[in-house]
Amino acid sequence: MKRDVRYLAAAAACAGMLLTSGCGSRLQEVQAPAPREDKLQIGLSFDSFVIERWTRDRDMFVSTAQSLGADVNVQVANGDVQEQISQIEYFIKKDMDVIVIIAIDGNALSDVVKQAQDEGIRIISYDRLINNAGTDLYISFDNTMVGQLMGEALKDACPDGGKIFAINGSPTDNNVSLVVDGFQKAIEGSGLETVYTDYCDNWLAELAFDAVNEGLSRDRDIVGVMCGNDDLASQAIRALSENRLAGKVAVVAQDAELSACQRIVEGTQTMTVYKSVEELARTAAEMAVALGKGEEVESTGTIYDGSAEVPCYYIDPVAVTADNMDEVIIDSGFHQKEDVYLNIGYVDTAGSASR
Repeated sequence: MKRDVRYLAAAAACAGMLLTSGCGSRLQEVQAPAPREDKLQIGLSFDSFVIERWTRDRDMFVSTAQSLGADVNVQVANGDVQEQISQIEYFIKKDMDVIVIIAIDGNALSDVVKQAQDEGIRIISYDRLINNAGTDLYISFDNTMVGQLMGEALKDACPDGGKIFAINGSPTDNNVSLVVDGFQKAIEGSGLETVYTDYCDNWLAELAFDAVNEGLSRDRDIVGVMCGNDDLASQAIRALSENRLAGKVAVVAQDAELSACQRIVEGTQTMTVYKSVEELARTAAEMAVALGKGEEVESTGTIYDGSAEVPCYYIDPVAVTADNMDEVIIDSGFHQKEDVYLNIGYVDTAGSASR
């Protein structure tokens, strides 16, 4: 850990004082101060906990890091970029060994990240790339694949093509452009035509409700809606429901939130993309501890952040529909069967219908 350098310097200073003590005095045996047995210190900076999955990320990251002997200081900026910058500055003052950041705005943190790097602190971009910062690692899911899976699901649900809406997430989230790119490539030549596009600042779900209503005011003859995540999909489907279109229009999204899985088995949402946040958080915590100890970490490639090639580590996502809900979501323990099928009943292991 970088702290050890200061302890070694202190020990050397003590030795120097000993050797230069006054002539004629009896040489005293002086014990150099022992380094503190401090734990590795990790700062974990969250955008917010508005989206369901982030609490899962937090819990798994903290428990994994603690099991490896590290302490984790969690800060939440509640969607405020300046607050996140202040919290990262706080981490710098607290002399963290590693700072892991879920960026609110991937373009706004390069200066404060540089301050941390100048202090010898290792930086991980967690799930959202921080641009023009040259962070030590970017760990996320393959977001281009996320978009591809969403596009393929919409093609399968609308084989004859038709008009669709694209309700994307925050324009300051670097992942959004990756998802959009993957989605557009997947629907090329499919007959699906995007007739209305909008973005939801700070991932505010209420904006998706307004966006779908605005789109429908222009064109009601649609076959599908692509949503940036399940939270946005919840409000998009509410707007479709109020327009008597829920269940008639295919809706695709990502995150496999419980409410989304319920909508899928109920028939109002077509698919979601399951991303094992537990695996992501566990791997990120392991890598944070390794970086803090000065060890090398595995990468699956690099990604250009606008100024540097950043080592990256990607985890593959999985498309979830009603057909594979039990296999992917239930069997993995991500959600419980009785919760997913709460509103329509489920069949227990004895084969009897339950409510």
